Amino acid sequence: MSNTQIRSVSGLVFVVIFVWSLLASPLVFTMVMLLSVLIMTKEFTTISNGNNYPVTSKLVMLASAAIYALFYFYYSGKMDSRYFWLLAPVVASIPISILYGKDQQKKTITEGYHKSAFFMMAPIYIALPFALTNLILFDSQYTYAPKTLVSLFVILWSCDVGAYVFGMAFGQKNGHKLFPSISPKKSWEGFFGGLVAAMVSGIILFYTNLLQIGLIHVVAISAIVFVFSVLGDLSESLFKRNFGVKDSGSIMPGHGGLLDRFDGALIAFPVAIAYIKLFQLI
Repeated sequence: MSNTQIRSVSGLVFVVIFVWSLLASPLVFTMVMLLSVLIMTKEFTTISNGNNYPVTSKLVMLASAAIYALFYFYYSGKMDSRYFWLLAPVVASIPISILYGKDQQKKTITEGYHKSAFFMMAPIYIALPFALTNLILFDSQYTYAPKTLVSLFVILWSCDVGAYVFGMAFGQKNGHKLFPSISPKKSWEGFFGGLVAAMVSGIILFYTNLLQIGLIHVVAISAIVFVFSVLGDLSESLFKRNFGVKDSGSIMPGHGGLLDRFDGALIAFPVAIAYIKLFQLI
């Protein structure tokens, strides 16, 4: 199979699993999402800090899991807000644990200082954006309503497909580079292809009543998801380039790691959710 075929099959399996889990039940989706958050956190800490701080890495994964789980239990009406304070000792223990890393005794204090920044960043960069999706998964009566989040995923995936198809067709040979110093393969042709795909998918979602808000808001959300997903993709590319890494992992053939697949969502979804909540759309 060609790389394009492998990428397509892998992407289709990924989409089926996520859409099925979202529509199945909140518990099923939470388990899938929690596992994904843990995998992405592991990918992030491995790229940035290697395997010399095993205790710290586990604490960071615990913090990421706790952030997602606490948001789920609170916004589904199963938990009181006071339990969010459980995060305090977990987060506080992360920088302390770096003192006892395998290579800390052989390196300077500055080394541990730089390590701590990446460890502290991981739960915020990875877990928090997906924890925030619980704000639009449940209504004020704690009823599970996944249509809005499904719509955000559809718009996001449409962006990726549109950008890939237009980029391959018009941007590879004689195209105009979007950000060559960070991602040489991305082109402006792919950029506008992704934008068109985002708008078309958003309008289809509106007219099929999957995204039940005003058309102007649908267009705005589609634009937000597209623009910030591109920025999220570029940000993750810069992160990997800084450490000389091509892919965050190998769990998805043709795509890389889960962090490679979700990089756009990590930036786009919090902004889209902020827009939805600001205008009280759901």
